Amino acid sequence: MKFTVKNPKQSLAKTDLLVVFGREGVAPKLPAGVRVPELALKAFEGTEREARLTDATAGPAARVLFVGVGEGKPVAAETLRRCGALAATKAEKVRAKSATLWIDLPLGKKAAVLGQALAEGAVMASYRLTDFQRDAEPAHLKRITLHGEPGFNAGIKRGLIIGEANCLTRRLQDTPGNLMRPCDLAIEAKKIASMSDRIAVRAIDEAAMKRLGMGSLLSVSRGSVEPAFLIHFVYKPKKTARRKVCLVGKGLTFDAGGISLKPSAKMADMKYDMSGGAAVLGVFRALVGLNPDVEVHGLVPTSENLPDGKANKPGDLVTAMNGLSIEILNTDAEGRLILADALAYAEKKIKPDAMIDLATLTGAVVMALGHELSAAMGNDRSLIDALVESGERTGEQVWPMPLLECHKKEMKGTVGDLRNISGPSAGAGSSTGGAFLSNFVGDIPWVHLDIAGSAWGAAERDYQGGPWGTGVGVRLLLDYLEQ
Repeated sequence: MKFTVKNPKQSLAKTDLLVVFGREGVAPKLPAGVRVPELALKAFEGTEREARLTDATAGPAARVLFVGVGEGKPVAAETLRRCGALAATKAEKVRAKSATLWIDLPLGKKAAVLGQALAEGAVMASYRLTDFQRDAEPAHLKRITLHGEPGFNAGIKRGLIIGEANCLTRRLQDTPGNLMRPCDLAIEAKKIASMSDRIAVRAIDEAAMKRLGMGSLLSVSRGSVEPAFLIHFVYKPKKTARRKVCLVGKGLTFDAGGISLKPSAKMADMKYDMSGGAAVLGVFRALVGLNPDVEVHGLVPTSENLPDGKANKPGDLVTAMNGLSIEILNTDAEGRLILADALAYAEKKIKPDAMIDLATLTGAVVMALGHELSAAMGNDRSLIDALVESGERTGEQVWPMPLLECHKKEMKGTVGDLRNISGPSAGAGSSTGGAFLSNFVGDIPWVHLDIAGSAWGAAERDYQGGPWGTGVGVRLLLDYLEQ
């Protein structure tokens, strides 16, 4: 889809659908020359997410859609994000080929933030995965034009970049596991790096990982014919970097549980076990156009976890890159095994100022927080607080979870240094998963984000929801990097 940004002083071009946003209790302002039936204007109240469609009686627009943003002054960013998504969805539903979003609202100092939110919503609502459907009906909406004041338009341009990055992440998430293997994820990473001379990437193969001593990561891929990779992105800004941040995303392109086989019900959803890795790729896709003054490293340990004669067995012992031995008591707790070596690699080779990993790590987090929140735990409260604040700004909300000494003690091994699951009576499965990972970050400020609930299956929010991937983490992490 093509997006164009214009100033509201520019005349309205011919369009199939004009979308006018209005506040509650305030008559919406139409562009010069556009007329609609008087009853349509009177019936529109401007309540949040109200949508009223009418034919135009004069002017360059065939139809006019009034969308209410409520009584907020200025309107909340999440409200405008949802309203932008609602507008794009309605335009597609009425088979409009072109739509114009006309924004004449009091925005104040938040103009750029609100412009970004509106654009994000419009882009994310246009996401469709029809690549594998022979008879899929093509999208009708081909062009969206956005009219807003200069400060608003600056935010729109940023929102288009971020929205498209979110859509890339969702495409990677939603693609079936046989078409999004570790090698395919590595190919996607190389495509992203080719878009900018400030981004480099290399896919570290199994031979190189063996030389690095990554016995934990490599043990997971033994049950699959697909080789594992550790994808390493590096983004360097034009100017001297203020900080060095490392993002680590779990990239299990399919997880059958290994020898500790998962139940067949909903196993198809395990193509989403690479959602953390997909989010890291989405962040770097956005970095192509955003250019923050932070050096950013992205690590994606990617593998499959399948049962095979060479697969990990319950009771096996493996050794991670930092020398710690791990008892594998359940082969379905494999995400922490591949993350362990990626975190140890970052601690030894990259030495960042801050490190954030995100992973669909535990079912326990879904029981604790549902599908609307990501859990955060780590060794640095200020970093956790920063991510919570980014979650508030982006609508990708984060909730702090405890990571206590008792959780760390629970992960001590009997035969080895560590065990990969806690005892049956311990509970706190999300916290003990984070406690396991804490053994591989050294003294680096670090936060673990458990996105097992928020990565897919979220409630309908106009721009995402239902059984599809959400692309969670992209907007959150980009906001953190910006701050």
